[in-house]
Amino acid sequence: MTIKVGDTVPSMKLMTVSSDGPTEIGTDEIFKGKKVVLFAVPGAFTPTCSAKHLPGFVQMAEQIRAKGVDTIACMAVNDAFVMGAWAKDQGVDGKVLMLADGSGAFTRAMGLELDLVARGLGVRSQRFALIADDGKVTHLAVEQPGGFDVSRAEAVLSAL
Repeated sequence: MTIKVGDTVPSMKLMTVSSDGPTEIGTDEIFKGKKVVLFAVPGAFTPTCSAKHLPGFVQMAEQIRAKGVDTIACMAVNDAFVMGAWAKDQGVDGKVLMLADGSGAFTRAMGLELDLVARGLGVRSQRFALIADDGKVTHLAVEQPGGFDVSRAEAVLSAL
């Protein structure tokens, strides 16, 4: 079942990269008591994700935070090393928390997987954005396959 507005974000572990290397971080730590924007991409270093999706949130981070958002997070079904390298490549500079869902367990728990096995890419995440307040989803925007409209930074800013 796909997560929906009113649902609570699943309590699970993801990975991020710190100066000490890959670090486990729980969704409870990310979401509890905070207003969070989480957006997911099918893959780090992929064309739309690198040219538009992540850069939009990096560029609009201050405007999004001005709406009371504590954390802006980007997630992909990639490993923490890839997410760390992508953050460096994109000049994220701490504006966006980069989350790795390497096995796709969190993506599956949210019901937002995207099967790209036939294209040699495995099972990834659908492109989406959500807003959560204290772990409860208040806004969810899932793109149609190949789309990039409802999950872009400008759309999330309008939803705030």
